[in-house]
Amino acid sequence: MTEPQNTNASELSAAVQHGNSADAILRRLATRAMGLTGADIERIVREARLKARRSKRAIRYEDIEDGIRGHRPPVPYNLRWRYAFHEAGHAVVHHALDLGPVRGLNIDTGQGGYNLVGFHVWATDTRDWYENMLTMLMAGRAAEQLMLKRVSSGSGGSDDSDLARATRLAFDMERTLGFGTELPLLYRPHRDPGAVLDRDLELAARVHSKLEAALDGAAAILRRRRPTFHALAKALFDSQSMDETAVRQILERLEG
Repeated sequence: MTEPQNTNASELSAAVQHGNSADAILRRLATRAMGLTGADIERIVREARLKARRSKRAIRYEDIEDGIRGHRPPVPYNLRWRYAFHEAGHAVVHHALDLGPVRGLNIDTGQGGYNLVGFHVWATDTRDWYENMLTMLMAGRAAEQLMLKRVSSGSGGSDDSDLARATRLAFDMERTLGFGTELPLLYRPHRDPGAVLDRDLELAARVHSKLEAALDGAAAILRRRRPTFHALAKALFDSQSMDETAVRQILERLEG
């Protein structure tokens, strides 16, 4: 749930009695609901409350989870594995580079996978930090390449995709952040990086080189941490949704 204040303790009583705190239940629901709009969630909660009222009982975690699942088409087996590898790749590399916590993973959306990650507040905007960010953004593609030998278009295709974000970041490193390989002290902003890259093939080659290095770096991390990567991907495939606690248990148990 994205609005915890709208859910009272009595409504979660059944889940709490099974050893889960209301806060833990809310985190699990928030992870499960990744990719839904506010209107979707409001409708699912309303239908779950109606179902509980008709049964003359308090609303349960399962009511809302069933509502979320019912709102989404089933993900085909092979595609579910691809999503699991992709999102597990992001999570393992994010953790390995100590960028911050992995808040949740979800492949039960019917529209691709989702990952929710946090970043350490003490992180500094150094060249190393930006290179680590690029590596994390390219990790989903690296995971697909490593496990399936072929990559999908899931890393790209939209302005908020992994490839789009990584390209903009690499472009900014070259043009505005002072980390370019040529004339790094010149500040040269532009509202449309794609247009600049189409015209300046040398710049495009430098940006692409950064992306290739990040892809190779991500693949190297996943190879070194293959048992953790495999375990997380399998757990995500089975559960389809994992909150921060579930992800952390696998990452820390196998790498601690």
